[in-house]
Amino acid sequence: LRPGEATTGAVLRTAVEASLRRLQTDYIDLYQLHWPNRAHYHFRQMWRYEPPKLDRAAETATMTDILSTAQALVTEGKIRAIGLSNETVWGAARWLHLADTLGLPRMATVQNEYSLLCRQFDTDWAELSVFEDMPLLAFSPLATGLLSGKYAGDVIPEGSRRSLNRDLSGRITAQVFPAVAAYLGVAARHGLDPCQMAIAFTRTRPFTTIPIIGATTLAQLGTNIGAAEVTLSQEVMDDIAETHRAYPAPY
Repeated sequence: LRPGEATTGAVLRTAVEASLRRLQTDYIDLYQLHWPNRAHYHFRQMWRYEPPKLDRAAETATMTDILSTAQALVTEGKIRAIGLSNETVWGAARWLHLADTLGLPRMATVQNEYSLLCRQFDTDWAELSVFEDMPLLAFSPLATGLLSGKYAGDVIPEGSRRSLNRDLSGRITAQVFPAVAAYLGVAARHGLDPCQMAIAFTRTRPFTTIPIIGATTLAQLGTNIGAAEVTLSQEVMDDIAETHRAYPAPY
């Protein structure tokens, strides 16, 4: 929705005001930064990740500029809170430190990928999320549809996301279909819909999680919303834990 320049305070203001016009509204409850300006380990970059060379003073100045602009936008009534997306633990800690030190708005949320197949958030991020009260907005809780079973056996249904993006942005690997089969087996053994089990799992975590669901049909939407009524038994959780040990990071 905008050119790919680095995020600054001025870019944030321009983006917010453009969003307000497109949405035809007076304010936005939560406005999130889609990416950090520096390199990160998300979207399968962790396999060869090296912390980037960083001009710490410049990074701090840019973060401060963004937070100061966020404060102005809150004061003007244009946004109510600001959050992060695709961020790292160090990045989140730095944002929070600057906000607390300078009396500027804290980052209220983080929107990172999280599912049965992608559980990077479970360690250091979990600690920060709990202790700093930064809830996770979990995107791709169905792992771009893999956990629904519709791609099981390496099929590509017509009109599916995979028909447009064959490897699902790096998620198709030698391990992913055995992992999916194992989770589908857990759901079948316990009489659960696999989509509802996967979404319900995200709500069992020790950190506050809000799963972001998506759908291309009303039937899919109904199934996904129905996950809100599903409570996973200890037996299901034990089977999920065993499967996770067998397939800790399939992509």
